[in-house]
Amino acid sequence: MPLYDLPRSELEVYRPERAEEPDFDAFWTRTLDECAAFPLEPRFAPVDFGLPNVEVFDTEFSGWKGQRVKAWLILPRRREVPRLPCVVEYIGYGGGRGFPWDWLTWSAAGYAHLVMDTRGQGSTWMPGDTPDDAPSGPAYPGYMTRGIESPETYYYRRLIADAVRAVEAAAAQSAVDPERIAVTGGSQGGGLAIAAAALSKRVRFLMPDVPFLCHYRRATELAAEAPYTEIAAYLKVHRDAEASAFRTLSYFDGLNFGARSRAPALFSVALMDTICPPSTVYAAYNWHGGPKELRVYPYNNHEGGGTFQTREKLAFARSRFGA
Repeated sequence: MPLYDLPRSELEVYRPERAEEPDFDAFWTRTLDECAAFPLEPRFAPVDFGLPNVEVFDTEFSGWKGQRVKAWLILPRRREVPRLPCVVEYIGYGGGRGFPWDWLTWSAAGYAHLVMDTRGQGSTWMPGDTPDDAPSGPAYPGYMTRGIESPETYYYRRLIADAVRAVEAAAAQSAVDPERIAVTGGSQGGGLAIAAAALSKRVRFLMPDVPFLCHYRRATELAAEAPYTEIAAYLKVHRDAEASAFRTLSYFDGLNFGARSRAPALFSVALMDTICPPSTVYAAYNWHGGPKELRVYPYNNHEGGGTFQTREKLAFARSRFGA
C-alpha cells in the first residue's frame, strides 16, 4: 500500500476545524448522570485458567443504564504493594474480551489489567460475552450506523458510557490504586480511550493506538476499508440523511473529546493505514489538550507499531506510573 494521505509535513500540523454541537457537554453530562443512577455493582469472581503467575477474575459491572458488561481483571500473583497501578483496555472493532491468556502483557509488567468486553460485538475475530440491549432503526450491517438517527440512540453512546464505567469498576477493586489508572486500546479501543480520558476524572493518562472514531467526515470520504465505509454505504441509500448522520457522529468524535482532555497521552499512527486514515489520527493528536507524544510507523497499515508499540507503551507507563 503506497502513501495516500497528506504529506507528512502537512499531517504534522493538520488541525482541522471541529464539527461540534453547542450542547456537546450537556449531552455527555446527561448521559453519565443517567448511568450513575444505576449502582455500579462490580463483581470480581476468581477463575482458574491454568495461569499460575496471575490471578484472573471474571468481572462484570453495570454499564449503560444498568446493563451488565463483562470484563477480565488480571493481576500479577506476586505483588509487593497492596494496591497496583491499573491499565483499563478497550478492544478493536468486532472483537470481544476473548480469554485471559490473550491479555498477559500488563500483568507481566506488574500492573493490574482490566479488559472491557464490547457490547454486541465479539463475533468477528475474538469472542465476546456482552449483549447490546437496544433497538435500532434501519442500519447498514455492522455497528457504525446503529441508531444513527439521533445521538440519544446511537450505538457508541452506550459503548462510551460503558468505557467510563469500566474505569469506575477498576477503581472499586481492592487491589487497584484508584489514583493510578490509565486507559489504552487500538483502533476502536483507541477511540474509546480518548473518550474515556475526557469524560473520567480518574484517568491519569491514555495510550491510544491508530485510533478509530476520529474526524468522521474525512474518514468516511477517505478510508478504503471498513468500518468507516459502513457510513458511506448507509448514506448511499439514505441520501437525505447526510446532515443528520454527521450531526449525530459529532457527539462521538475523538477530536471533540481530545480537545477537552488534559491527561498526558501517547498516540501511535501508521502512514499506510487504509482503515483509519493518517490524517484522522493526526487530527485527534493535534487537538488533544494535554501533554502528548506520537510514535509514527511510516510503512505500516492498520497493525501500526505492533509489538514495537507495546515496548513504547510499557516505557511510557513506567514513566507515568512511577513503577
